[in-house]
Amino acid sequence: MSTAAAPVRTLRTGTVLADLLPASRVRDVALVLGGAALTGLAAQLSVPVPGSPVPVSGQTFAALLVGTALGARRGFLSLALYAVVGMAGVPWFAEASSGYAMPSFGYILGMLLAATVVGALARRGADRSVLRTAGTMVLGSAIIYAVGVPYLALATGMSLGQAVAAGLTPFLIGDALKAALAMGALPAAWKFVGRKG
Repeated sequence: MSTAAAPVRTLRTGTVLADLLPASRVRDVALVLGGAALTGLAAQLSVPVPGSPVPVSGQTFAALLVGTALGARRGFLSLALYAVVGMAGVPWFAEASSGYAMPSFGYILGMLLAATVVGALARRGADRSVLRTAGTMVLGSAIIYAVGVPYLALATGMSLGQAVAAGLTPFLIGDALKAALAMGALPAAWKFVGRKG
């Protein structure tokens, strides 16, 4: 006796996870607000790094997940809202900080750009396999550092080498762990929704 495998729904490229929800303006507004709130909450999971004005936090992981799950436009809007509200005084940046005069503000600007880029890549299917998700997360992290580290150097008067030592090197292991989480979670979510449909 043979059993047929359950049909697997093919999900077309050009779709991000958020697109699987019924489309409406209310959905999009809720996703943007939720993405900003998730990033703000994740930022509170922070640990100071000795010798660095930049803490280890969950906000970079959240920003990359928000961009990937929501797509470039909604990801950008979520991180822009996160940045603007934090600049206006809501203490939801890492270590319950706010404003734009802090040395780590460049990382927030980098997250805004990174969420947009990883969201655009997700529309091309970059979050559907382990290897592509890994590459997407590495690129997103590189964008965050490409903006954050020079900003840190300018804001503190550090040399670029000092800024790399204080604002990049201590975070590489944590970023590898975050990428590993995303590598498992995102492709698994696509497999789940593909089978569910």
